Amino acid sequence: MRTTINDALKTAMKAKDSRRVSTLRLVQAALKDRDIANRGVGKGEASEEEILQILAKMVKQREESARLYDEAGRPELAKQEREEIAIIAEFQPAQLSDSALDAAVKAAVADAGATSPRDMGKVMALLKERHTGEMDFSKASGLLKSLLSNG
Repeated sequence: MRTTINDALKTAMKAKDSRRVSTLRLVQAALKDRDIANRGVGKGEASEEEILQILAKMVKQREESARLYDEAGRPELAKQEREEIAIIAEFQPAQLSDSALDAAVKAAVADAGATSPRDMGKVMALLKERHTGEMDFSKASGLLKSLLSNG
């Protein structure tokens, strides 16, 4: 994953694509920050799973910023955030469709033996283990809550 991001940065620099270069440098900075934090607790470089979590967090931050810029009447800044989202999303696995998300949540509920809202933590841990970077966990949480409270 790191190599792919580094190669993309080199290609963007050669192409003089300033938006892509700045976005990929932000990604690298976030990875370096995680590596430094991991060193503090005796771990090595960020794992592939941690990298996916970082990318997902960066996309979520930009979605929120774009929404706020739209509400504030700043479409040019919202457009910039969406361009960054597109660049970051290239390095993430494909997102699950709504039907696949539904199936994954139901499978995790069955595997965890969840029967009530108290079991949400177990199920969410299972989903994060299996589908990091592939799903929007806030959507999954809402679906899970409705399944377990009605179940």
